[in-house]
Amino acid sequence: MSNADAIADLKDYIRDVPDFPKPGIMFKDITTLLKHPYAFRSSILQLADRYRSSGITKIVGIESRGFIFASALAYEMGVGMVPVRKLGKLPAKCVQETYELEYGTDVVEMHCDAVEKNESVLVLDDVIATGGTMLAACKLVEVLGANVTEIAAVVELEFLEGRKRLENRPFFSLIQYR
Repeated sequence: MSNADAIADLKDYIRDVPDFPKPGIMFKDITTLLKHPYAFRSSILQLADRYRSSGITKIVGIESRGFIFASALAYEMGVGMVPVRKLGKLPAKCVQETYELEYGTDVVEMHCDAVEKNESVLVLDDVIATGGTMLAACKLVEVLGANVTEIAAVVELEFLEGRKRLENRPFFSLIQYR
């Protein structure tokens, strides 16, 4: 199926969950997209059409829902998938990056041998909100000498302006909420 065939309006498959994870938040739930084979496949094929001839050799998926999309896309494209996880979840030697949350900080890490110097990498997550986790993942890739070709998200919450935190790195999203 080509991009021309992948015409599912993916917004129709995203569920709003009010007051999650706390009051006042309207959570965009992608699990409803995942359970519909056509919508899930459409999202992967739209991403694959965008990146298939880009020279990307690895896709970095961010814990945890980013793993789902990164794995499926890596499989579709025939490239490797690299997990970025929260501190203490990976078994071998890692590089770490601390990033800011609304209240405090968190740490993500990636194996030191996950990417090669000058390798072309796509960083992918399910949602970009404030952009802190995505920026941290990019820094992990770059500290190991690989190149972030682009950063992508299935869903972009534009009103949180996460794209601005990515320090002018190329960014793409399939679905935008203003």
